[in-house]
Amino acid sequence: MNRDGWARWGLLVGLTAALTLVIAAFGVPSPALFAGLLVAAGLALAGRAPGDVPAGATGAAQAVIGVVIGLLARPGTLGAVAQSWLPVLLIAVGTLAVSMGAGLLMGVRRDVTLLTGMLALTAGGASGLVAVARELGGDERLVAVVQYLRVGIVTATMPVVAALAFEATVTGGAGPGAGPGAPWYVDLGFLAVCVAAGLGIARVTRVPAGGLLGPMAVALALGLAGATFGAAPPALVVEIAYAVIGWQAGVRFTRAALRTVLGALPLATALIAAVIVACAGLGLLLSSLTGVTPLEGYLATTPGGVYAVLATAISAGGDVTFVVAVQVIRVVLMLLVAPLLARLVGRRGDV
Repeated sequence: MNRDGWARWGLLVGLTAALTLVIAAFGVPSPALFAGLLVAAGLALAGRAPGDVPAGATGAAQAVIGVVIGLLARPGTLGAVAQSWLPVLLIAVGTLAVSMGAGLLMGVRRDVTLLTGMLALTAGGASGLVAVARELGGDERLVAVVQYLRVGIVTATMPVVAALAFEATVTGGAGPGAGPGAPWYVDLGFLAVCVAAGLGIARVTRVPAGGLLGPMAVALALGLAGATFGAAPPALVVEIAYAVIGWQAGVRFTRAALRTVLGALPLATALIAAVIVACAGLGLLLSSLTGVTPLEGYLATTPGGVYAVLATAISAGGDVTFVVAVQVIRVVLMLLVAPLLARLVGRRGDV
């Protein structure tokens, strides 16, 4: 790499780190991904971005994010919904159908493919879907912007809806990650085992988006078995992975791509609002089928912002275990099914 190449990477890394700190101060989910996307897109439009993000770095970032998502499941996750597993599963599938259907409607725009629209509006695992969008054949630039628009709208409206529609008293509550963690070397060792085993499984099975799903499956299995030893990927490694995924989408921005994204935002916003309303209806149905309160049903089916859901459930005094269990099942189901459906949609789009 020549001097100009090093200068471009230095500028990208430095600006991303600075903007990540600013965005994190506002409580935005995955701040490094959002910062990486904005900085890389700005530099690309100014002609100062690196040519591309190395495939090895992108693959490693996908694997780390897969482990993070897999560890959302804990031994108590399935137990919390064991007595109501059928309604929970049906509602999760309903949420999947609603969000993907909205994504297909987004494909009515001539500059948005059916595959890109579906990946952009699928509710669940925003960082995971952004990470694999390019691999599956979608436009990761539009997917990244719309996915985080969805997360932002859901996170911003959730406390308001909880207070006004369900008369909940939302006081802030505790966030995720409470409790002591494992030593850093255990964290790194656990991450290395999940990534190595997961990538090996993905190579053998050849599943779509295996770089994400393989490590996710290993972490999920170890989490449900209670064999994590309290380990989790180190926060710095996770933030770097998020930044790499943001860079991957951002460095490919052009003025034409920016026009496409900006032109799609009004329709995307309307579809996101429709998905939120439909999922709230599914939440009320879940409440009637399982006996949980309407607020708990709403929080359990909210299409995104799992950590904001957790904080709202805690502060409102809801059944946190049930709410988080349903959210985790939805996220895992989305990420397992979305690549397979994306391949099918992509093939039909080529016909």
